[in-house]
Amino acid sequence: MSRPVGVLFVCLGNICRSPTAEGVFRAVVAREGLADRVRIDSCGTGDWHVGNPPDERARQAAAGRGIDIGHQRARQFRASDLEAFDYILTMDRQNLADIRDIWHQQGGTEPQLFLDVLPEHPTDEVPDPYYGGDAGFDTVLDLIEEASEALLVDIRKNLS
Repeated sequence: MSRPVGVLFVCLGNICRSPTAEGVFRAVVAREGLADRVRIDSCGTGDWHVGNPPDERARQAAAGRGIDIGHQRARQFRASDLEAFDYILTMDRQNLADIRDIWHQQGGTEPQLFLDVLPEHPTDEVPDPYYGGDAGFDTVLDLIEEASEALLVDIRKNLS
């Protein structure tokens, strides 16, 4: 069997959006029986939260949809991730720009905006819910769930 397809989700601190995306996409992949064929991780461009679990509000919002992200621990993006993953999906344009700076220097997998898998969607960024209320975490989950289904369709093409 060939190596698993690697998917890396990236946000700023790796405590809200990207761990939520990791958890949701892991659940989607498991539901489809593909857990052994897709490797999923998340990270942040910043180092403030390295080693910490996801934000409590993100954990509660995910748990409300049957997804446990409490075991995850934040890590910072590494240049080697550009070689280790087949998909590097950022939550917003600023994180995309930060990762692209590294990509331009060394190559590897070209980073993309996660919501680009939804070309008809009115927004291309997953908004950062950190400084807002609980509703922001539900909005993030809605966007991530929709994009995760579209991402799996794309990955299935590469698995065939």
